[in-house]
Amino acid sequence: VQLQASGGGLVQAGDSLRLSCAASGRTLSNYRMGWFRQAPGKEREFVASIYWNGDSTYYTDSVKGRFTISRDNTKKTTYLQMNSLKPEDTARYYCALRPLLPGASFGSWGQGTQVTVSS
Repeated sequence: VQLQASGGGLVQAGDSLRLSCAASGRTLSNYRMGWFRQAPGKEREFVASIYWNGDSTYYTDSVKGRFTISRDNTKKTTYLQMNSLKPEDTARYYCALRPLLPGASFGSWGQGTQVTVSS
């Protein structure tokens, strides 16, 4: 499976962006999609995840109430709606997939999409 993230850009604090993660290749079932981000000089961190059927979402505390993860299986696309953006949200955002198998981890990382929030 190949994942392509898009939708990043340069915005001001308080603005919104919607990131998209389009999947291509082998069709899977029973997996979890995740969004992660990495700011310069920092480790990659988890942002949000969603079960393949749209159920069971999780968010890191710093984005709860501002970000919403969703899925459109007809388009094989996962979205991250980001509202009330803050300068500390500035990072490169990546999507990844984790098969729901014992020991599996998130993978199929693409090149990500840059989000820059100015104050």
